[in-house]
Amino acid sequence: MTDLTKTPQPASPLDTARTQLASAVEILGYDEGLHQMLATPRREMNVAVPLRRDDGEIELFMGYRVQHNISRGPGKGGLRYSASVDVDEVRALAMWMTWKCAVVDVPYGGAKGGVTIDPRQHSTQELERVTRRYTSEIMPIIGPERDIMAPDVGTDEQTMAWVMDTYSVSQGYTIPAVTTGKPLAVGGSLGRATATSRGVVHAAAAALGDAGVKLDEVTAAVQGFGKVGSHAARFLSEAGTRVVAVSDESGGVVRSDGLDVAALLRHVQRTGRVAGFDGGDPIDNVDLLALDVDVLVPAAVEGVIDAETAVNVKARWVVEGANGPTTSEGDRVLAERGVVVVPDILANAGGVVVSYFEWVQANQAYWWTEPEIEDRLEHRMVTAHRAVAALASAEGISLRDAALAIGVRRVAEAHQIRGLYP
Repeated sequence: MTDLTKTPQPASPLDTARTQLASAVEILGYDEGLHQMLATPRREMNVAVPLRRDDGEIELFMGYRVQHNISRGPGKGGLRYSASVDVDEVRALAMWMTWKCAVVDVPYGGAKGGVTIDPRQHSTQELERVTRRYTSEIMPIIGPERDIMAPDVGTDEQTMAWVMDTYSVSQGYTIPAVTTGKPLAVGGSLGRATATSRGVVHAAAAALGDAGVKLDEVTAAVQGFGKVGSHAARFLSEAGTRVVAVSDESGGVVRSDGLDVAALLRHVQRTGRVAGFDGGDPIDNVDLLALDVDVLVPAAVEGVIDAETAVNVKARWVVEGANGPTTSEGDRVLAERGVVVVPDILANAGGVVVSYFEWVQANQAYWWTEPEIEDRLEHRMVTAHRAVAALASAEGISLRDAALAIGVRRVAEAHQIRGLYP
């Protein structure tokens, strides 16, 4: 008998990812066998990561690398450092990477990695030791033709340099293409650091354009002011959008006539947090989601727009800068209220697009100019949006369902063409 006194547990990222896949499978009419192949990670590795701390004490962390699908090419996905990381979260993120790579038609499969560690509690030297040990533990399954890492929450270009160096030393020569998002001095690409954010703005512009609206005619709020959200707010502001609110884990700030985003960026660079900025009034993360703006950019963490918070969303467009910020129930509520959701596997795909460019450049040892990269990124994002919007219009489905259908179909086609071995 069901205990009605228990509080329902919120949907996990993996629950959301599996529900989204099931919806795409239903649209595409695939059988259960193919569904299970698409739902199940191809390969997983769980590793223990011991750390000798600066004071000599030993601490143990868990690390994960999940290769969800490699039918269209090597695995591709970020490395996340967070105290909340577990294998199910990594599985969900790897699945989303599979569809994301397929939607923007780059020749990768989906992968993701994580270490259950709070990087804020450790010195740079400790993080280097963790990174190198984690890399050495997963060495058998990574490589420029196997699985290519990139920065994610809690990691950065320096982390990728450590991964690249550790892998290269083990092989006896320098292999820049084993990671993307590296510093320029060791084979990084111009434009990579801000690529996800630029992709978000290209996706927003394309979605608004379908309704005959321009970026300089709207207001926006951005939840999350890290690598993605901060640059997205800057690029939106530079495009003429009135950015009225932003927030991070410390809190947020709102100003109805528009924030001075440049001044806010300087404040965050100086203090490390949005809270305390004197160019607006304080606001918390939940209240930001309910602001009366045209465009809402959730660019923080998974699951912030659920059945409860979606009811209060007043934005006409939700452009997902984070991975999985909207649960399946949140999606349903937003759809019922007529909110257009530009899904994460399309909206934040700019990062993997320019990661692909970096990988290509590293393999060729030939480097492109920043204008070349920006033009190619915009072309990829606009082309992908047109395909998604056309399918959504033709089939009368949401942009998310259309993006998932395109991504899942391309992966399934690769499965079917390659065949089943043995």
